[in-house]
Amino acid sequence: MAQARCHGCDSAPCGGSMAVRRAAPSRWRRLREAVSVDRLQQCLFSPELCAPMAALLLLAECVINVAVIERVKYTEIDWRAYMQEVEGVYNGTLDYSRLGGDTGPLVYPAGFVYIFLGLYHITSGGANMRLAQYIFMAIYLANWALVSRLYVRSKKVPPYVLAVMSLTSYRVHSIYVLRLFNDPVAMLLLYASINCFMDARWSLGSLLFSLGVSVKMSVLLFAPALLLAYLYTLGFWGTVKQLTICGGVQVALGAPFLAAEPVAYLRGAFDLGRVFQYQWTVNWRCLAEEVFLDRRLHVLLLALHLLVLAVFAQGRWRRFLSAFGRLQATGGPEISCQLLLLPLFTANLIGMAFARSLHYQFYVWYYHSLPYLLWSAPFAPGTRLCLLGVIELCWNTYPSTPLSSAALHCCHLVLIAGLWRTGELLSQVAPPARAQKLKK
Repeated sequence: MAQARCHGCDSAPCGGSMAVRRAAPSRWRRLREAVSVDRLQQCLFSPELCAPMAALLLLAECVINVAVIERVKYTEIDWRAYMQEVEGVYNGTLDYSRLGGDTGPLVYPAGFVYIFLGLYHITSGGANMRLAQYIFMAIYLANWALVSRLYVRSKKVPPYVLAVMSLTSYRVHSIYVLRLFNDPVAMLLLYASINCFMDARWSLGSLLFSLGVSVKMSVLLFAPALLLAYLYTLGFWGTVKQLTICGGVQVALGAPFLAAEPVAYLRGAFDLGRVFQYQWTVNWRCLAEEVFLDRRLHVLLLALHLLVLAVFAQGRWRRFLSAFGRLQATGGPEISCQLLLLPLFTANLIGMAFARSLHYQFYVWYYHSLPYLLWSAPFAPGTRLCLLGVIELCWNTYPSTPLSSAALHCCHLVLIAGLWRTGELLSQVAPPARAQKLKK
């Protein structure tokens, strides 16, 4: 039997019109549910929903960085010296003892030379500052994307913390797009390598890690935990393979300089005894300058650094990384990457805590891992935000003061103690066991 049609309508039956009218409230109800208070709370506080926040903040960072570049005056610190150092290589000088700039001799490995030599050509010998700033903006955005991926995969931190990390640090934005230091380049390569390790792409990760070291040796602060990750995930021969990749990258990049003046290159690029200037220290203003320069202090800090690393390696990381090796070998859940990230980030923090000196640009060495570490420690949310704020305040105090330096040390020690306590809690779910080897 044919359906009745509305008066004046030749095509749609009345039942269809009523269905359309019923569908509209249904769509409206779904929209209201999507923007409900409960849903918004989940978007801000549920670690499983970090991806939308990370994407939104990436767009926001595009606007923020452009605004900083266009509205805030560039400050010259090291960029001109970088260009002078690589210009010497461009002119044919391969003897590291003869390479330098306004701030002193060249003290970075060969990877730095190649990357900044490329920037030298792209920016017309370093003269096109605005172009250089936008290149570093791209580095910042790429770094943010890589860091965000770690947070999204690990499901450790609530989304609102990503907003805090992105929007509250003028110092970090300044380091990237107003100062143009080489530290952001090294950290970009470091976070790229950690993403590869998380995805079981160990050889590519080792290549990127070694490239990061070739830009700045600070990346080596992650190395103690990474070595354990190699051993517990890949076994002895797998570790030998990864170390061979890391060493081979350094030899290949440094080959022209090693062939010309090997001693000058090794002394200049890998100078572990380098003396830092007291005027730039962020962490040791609480000491007199003569104490700061005393080599006995340097030996003591090195001993404490090694001791704390050994304690964490034996008492905590061994269990985490052996569990990570088993889970990665058997296709465990995504959040198993927490067992890798926590040792890597903690090793870096320990190195920062016992560093002979920290300069302002060194903040990016651990800035993007601080929220992860704080939310890994058994602190209340208010305590975590307070520690994050105090650390930010210390790094934004210029020149540093005895109080800001002491406060920074206190924050580091409190966080390290909290991470040790975290190890006690997690050790119950990550018992030691023999790691299975992965074929790479």
